[in-house]
Amino acid sequence: MQRRTFLATAAAASLTPLVSHAMKSTPYTPGLVDRELAAGKTVFVDFTTEWCTTCAAQKRAITALKSENPAYEKAITFVTVDFGKFRDDALTRRLGVNQRSTLVVLKGDQVLGRNNSDPRKASIKALLDTALGAASA
Repeated sequence: MQRRTFLATAAAASLTPLVSHAMKSTPYTPGLVDRELAAGKTVFVDFTTEWCTTCAAQKRAITALKSENPAYEKAITFVTVDFGKFRDDALTRRLGVNQRSTLVVLKGDQVLGRNNSDPRKASIKALLDTALGAASA
């Protein structure tokens, strides 16, 4: 019995870093992105739904990349937009987002990069690197 408890505890502890990285994205509320941009921040916006398999694959890649490079979380503000709920929101319309699984990097009044339905880690890393470069500038 003690061995089973130990193994379960060890497994849970090994997932803690992944969970903490995955949870460092702020849920969207109207005006949030504009406030972050006005404060001079670089914002990575993830338009997603819970049931989207492409979105889930993108999330896994983002989580892995954040784990590999902690500078992403230090320099970039991550915002998650529930596309089902905010599909007609002013931000969604302004950015021309017409589908879930869209990732957008913003700085000031500029769109620096976009990923539409591409879950490949290399593509997402390129987008995160663009955001990191803008945040450092």
